[in-house]
Amino acid sequence: MLHWGEMRQELPPLIKLAAPIVLAELGWMTMGVVDTLMVGRLGAAPLGGVAIGSVFFYAVAVFGMGVLLGLDTLVSQAFGARRIDECHHSLISGLWLAALLTPPLMAIVWLGMHPLRWLGVQHELLVQAEPYVEAIVWSLPPLLVYAALRRYLQGMNLTTPIGFALLSANLVNAAANYALVFGNWGMPALGASGAGWATTISRVYMVSVLAAYALWWDRRHDAGLRRASLALDWKRIADLWRLGLPASAQITLEVGVFALVGALIGRFPPQYIAAHQIAMNAASMTFMVPLGLGSAAAVRVGHAVGRGDAPGASRAGWTAIALGGAFMASAGVCFIAFPRAFARAFTTDQAVIETVVSLLWIAAFFQFFDGLQGVTTGALRGLGDTRTAAITHMVAYWIIGFPVGCWLAFWKGWYAAGMWTGLCIALITIGIVLVAMWRRRTHELKLEPAVSSSAA
Repeated sequence: MLHWGEMRQELPPLIKLAAPIVLAELGWMTMGVVDTLMVGRLGAAPLGGVAIGSVFFYAVAVFGMGVLLGLDTLVSQAFGARRIDECHHSLISGLWLAALLTPPLMAIVWLGMHPLRWLGVQHELLVQAEPYVEAIVWSLPPLLVYAALRRYLQGMNLTTPIGFALLSANLVNAAANYALVFGNWGMPALGASGAGWATTISRVYMVSVLAAYALWWDRRHDAGLRRASLALDWKRIADLWRLGLPASAQITLEVGVFALVGALIGRFPPQYIAAHQIAMNAASMTFMVPLGLGSAAAVRVGHAVGRGDAPGASRAGWTAIALGGAFMASAGVCFIAFPRAFARAFTTDQAVIETVVSLLWIAAFFQFFDGLQGVTTGALRGLGDTRTAAITHMVAYWIIGFPVGCWLAFWKGWYAAGMWTGLCIALITIGIVLVAMWRRRTHELKLEPAVSSSAA
């Protein structure tokens, strides 16, 4: 662990790097809230259809975005070694990988809607979900290119345009929703489908902002991106796949268990699923901070590894972990102190409010550990270790937490609180294990100072 003096040295560059990324994560969540608010005015069926289509689309898209997380390791370590040319080559390989992933993932989205009929999803919801998915699927290519460009830019300490792109994209998304969902400004009223096209438009905008900034920065600094070879580098693509696949699996496992928990809570009386959604909004919003800090930790640790600075890597990781844990511990205190105030912001139903209170109390217990695991996952990624988090998430969520949650919910009669207790146990386990593994990795870390062959 670190002394306060060492942490104080690391905090300014960490916060400067992390702040735009955290804003970007919050902007990402806000975009979904805007879609919900807009489509919700059309009625329950369009809102339900968009919800089903959105969950299905993201279950596929998150896999492709997760694979590109390998760029965090390659770009940040190359930048730390002052090998800017290697950063460029990794970006180009990331773009090739995005292009290779796009056709099969789009096919899965198109074809995967059909099994929903066999699962008994109501026809009135499918009628709304299908046109929404047919529109939003076209956002997948720009989404994957955006993911590659984002990892490239943040790996080189260029995070301000990332925050700007996400926050301003919310304005584009809101305007496009207003025009296409309701038929304003001379546009056709497309309903749920309009929300899908609005999302697609906003993602084309996001990737355009990042691409324009990357080219502008390259021209200003003559960094060599425009001169980099566009040829396929299968070895580098294989390295990205090797690093990114476990990271993608980890995210998919986490998204999957929360989606399944929501589906199972939907079998209980309506107050429980309503309370679950409200409490999930709270827990998801607070998690955006350690998620952003985790991305920053991956970059700061990768920079230190690239320049051969083992103490610097340890200092960067521990500082980010401490900051993420402190924030989430504070969030947990707020969940205990003001649960009813938060619940009343969403509903006046007393039964739902009481259920939200019980779920936020459970969430308060896992906030600190959720912060630890979110940041430590990123710090380990900076070292090039993406397998540890994937294995830990699989065991803790699917072998420990989920079965315990089902037992408490269905056999002990705890309902939604039972499922959340299972998630709580899983998150506490993940936080403890990952921090222990980070401590072990940094103690074993031996690096030689890098000798750069290409300076920035």
